[in-house]
Amino acid sequence: MLGLFGRLLQNDKPKGFMNRAKVQEMLIAHEGMKFTPYRCTAGKLTIGVGRSLDTKGITKEEAIMLLNNDISECKRDLANLVFKGQFYKFPEPVQHALMDLRFQLGWKGFRGFKKMILAFKELDYEEAIVQMMDSRWYGQTTNRADELIEIVRSVI
Repeated sequence: MLGLFGRLLQNDKPKGFMNRAKVQEMLIAHEGMKFTPYRCTAGKLTIGVGRSLDTKGITKEEAIMLLNNDISECKRDLANLVFKGQFYKFPEPVQHALMDLRFQLGWKGFRGFKKMILAFKELDYEEAIVQMMDSRWYGQTTNRADELIEIVRSVI
């Protein structure tokens, strides 16, 4: 019985062709696959399959791919769980502001804004702004918060 490396050597493909799936299988077997950052045996911050964030980081394309995945997650969360179909009835600028806020705070942090969420559900944008301003978040990221508040205020 051939080991993983032996199976990789058994390649009857044309010269110059490499079976990427077999290489992936070998690298995952040797490196492991982790979905949160960790320190590898060399002490480097690593993620995925041996991707050193300290030395290699990520490309712009990879950053945009991750961002697009996060945007999709935020949209699903707001549309299906928090606002249950009402999300798409909000004016687009309000949707954008809520997406930004949800992105920044994460799933759990956003849900902490119970009074703000209720105000949005009731289409009471003025009260939503009051609730946004009456938060630790506002004090921590005032410039960003002011921008989001102005976006919401623009639809009143």
